[in-house]
Amino acid sequence: MTIIKEVASKERSKVVCYWFMFFFPEFNVVHPDSAKILMKSSEPKSIGFGGAYGMMKSWLGDGLLISSGKKWERNRRLITPAFHFGILKPYVDIYNSSTDKFLNNLKEFAATNKPVDVFPLVSLETLDTILRCAFSYEGKIQTEGLKHPYVAAVSRLAHLLAERWLQPWLYWDTLYYITPKGREYRKLCQYVHDFSEGVIRERQQTFLTDGPPSNRHLDFLDILLTAKDDKGVGLSFDDIRAEVDTFLFEGHDTTASAISWAIYHLGKHQKEQDIVYSELSELLNNNKQVSWENLQTMPKLTAFIKESMRMIAPVPGVNRQLTSPMTIDNVTIPAGLVVDMGIYMLHHHPDVWPEHDVFKPERFLLEDIAERHPYSFLPFAAGSRNCIGQHFAMDEIKVVLARLIQRYKVFLVPDHKYEIQPELVMRAKYGIKITVEERN
Repeated sequence: MTIIKEVASKERSKVVCYWFMFFFPEFNVVHPDSAKILMKSSEPKSIGFGGAYGMMKSWLGDGLLISSGKKWERNRRLITPAFHFGILKPYVDIYNSSTDKFLNNLKEFAATNKPVDVFPLVSLETLDTILRCAFSYEGKIQTEGLKHPYVAAVSRLAHLLAERWLQPWLYWDTLYYITPKGREYRKLCQYVHDFSEGVIRERQQTFLTDGPPSNRHLDFLDILLTAKDDKGVGLSFDDIRAEVDTFLFEGHDTTASAISWAIYHLGKHQKEQDIVYSELSELLNNNKQVSWENLQTMPKLTAFIKESMRMIAPVPGVNRQLTSPMTIDNVTIPAGLVVDMGIYMLHHHPDVWPEHDVFKPERFLLEDIAERHPYSFLPFAAGSRNCIGQHFAMDEIKVVLARLIQRYKVFLVPDHKYEIQPELVMRAKYGIKITVEERN
């Protein structure tokens, strides 16, 4: 990633070619002009040899992240209503409730001024939230942590997947699944599937006996179970399970990365933290809960979050596998090859972002946004295959950070090494250690 970033910066490139495993040419899109061409196409994700999406299929199934063609089009159309504002609005109460637990987990560290790696705690918060929004699951996710079998399974699956991605000799499924870690991966996939299937079957039975819920908000699973196409045909059981598992993965890890790196930037940029705190103090007026209406009136917090996602993209990149030739920046790329959209590199291209390594939230205030290329900032990708849950994610990020800033002042730990580690999401190689101080 660093090499590609340097090449793009020095040569002012819009697309960079490199050799994957020395044998397979891959192209990396790093400029808004070229990103627009790729993102406006309907090309599918890469699930062939070496493709991370293909490796995830045994876990996530043929959900929106991985599927393509007519199936993807139909399911995307059926699932889109699950992310309409009317459905998202009641989730704010869940965001607040999950954030309460997260803030309480920080309380002991505030009392002792003891450093804490915030990434694992945030990851528990986002998993707790997504399980409650997906199928109203009320488990002790944030109190039990890795002692909870589902938390342990999901955490281990993500780790095994990242490990395999860095070991090309294990890209062949036949070889991988005879290794000890391959067998462990398959066993954990089965556990996660059994967990999801159990919840789905229980909800199906409830629908048969009691009908749709009347005493609570609709959750993601409710929408999946009741969705029908124009022929009156709904999603199959396997489709529902795949979409649930996909929603849990995408809404957990990626959001945790975004929140954790935003907390890092709070600690690193004390002046900007104070500016956001002033905005929140005036807006919330000591009200501990963040309302749906509040979310639309936080320009400085929103700008801070977006600049954090520009500096350190929660998802380093996405890719597409071409089904027909594509010309980008006068380069014709043959069908069959993989084109990566390097989101991290796009967000640091010097022709697009002057002083790209400087943290400047004011870039995302209205007067600056109007002058910027619409494909210059793509933390949620773009086009027809953009992130379907981006409003869900942004709302949760705002609630967690607003509540955190309102209660605690955040500091980085001197002499701790903060270094990005690109995986499926952007992780921290040595953790994101902070200290927190209760505000008066």
